[in-house]
Amino acid sequence: MWRQKIKVKKDTSTEDKIREAARQVFLAKGFDGCTSREIANAAGENVALVNYYFRSKSQLFKIIFEAAMDDFILSMVQVFGSDKTLEEKMRIFIEHEYAFLEKHPELPSFILNEMNREEGCTMDHQKYFLKVAETGIFEECFKAQEEGRMRSISLSSIPLLIMSNCHYPVMAKNMLMQLHGMTSTEYDDNLNLHKKLVSDMLVNFLFPQSN
Repeated sequence: MWRQKIKVKKDTSTEDKIREAARQVFLAKGFDGCTSREIANAAGENVALVNYYFRSKSQLFKIIFEAAMDDFILSMVQVFGSDKTLEEKMRIFIEHEYAFLEKHPELPSFILNEMNREEGCTMDHQKYFLKVAETGIFEECFKAQEEGRMRSISLSSIPLLIMSNCHYPVMAKNMLMQLHGMTSTEYDDNLNLHKKLVSDMLVNFLFPQSN
């Protein structure tokens, strides 16, 4: 019994090590840019173990990709499900979005690239939509629009406004650093000021009656 417990612990550790190595390799190279052997080498294991735990590179990628999407959606659900006003939710969400991107700067490019792959990444998009819908945020927005508290625009435009203003500065960091002659520290400091501008701009646009 004692030996069996030790074996299970070792197997779990190996599985976690392969998953973390795969996450780093996929984020750096994408699905098409790496092989199962590269993942195995990064984990310090052999290819047979990668296939034993995860069956294939495709299955392992699906696990990593869905974990990335889960993290990506989590900040939305936490904010939208709170009892704050819509204006407060918008400001808090933008703040959380920048904090999340600071922690995971590679995720926006990774998700965008993999969603646009020719083969695509087979995943349940409806699952993520329902997670957000269950917070009641859509009904809240429709009601605010009917009451004239919120600008009457398509709700599909709102995530585009947020993502383009929050994600692009992170995804284009190296290009913008070179363009403006900034160091990484200078750029990050400027980004902290920029997020306040983004918050004010989006809230003032979406809720003109509050100004």
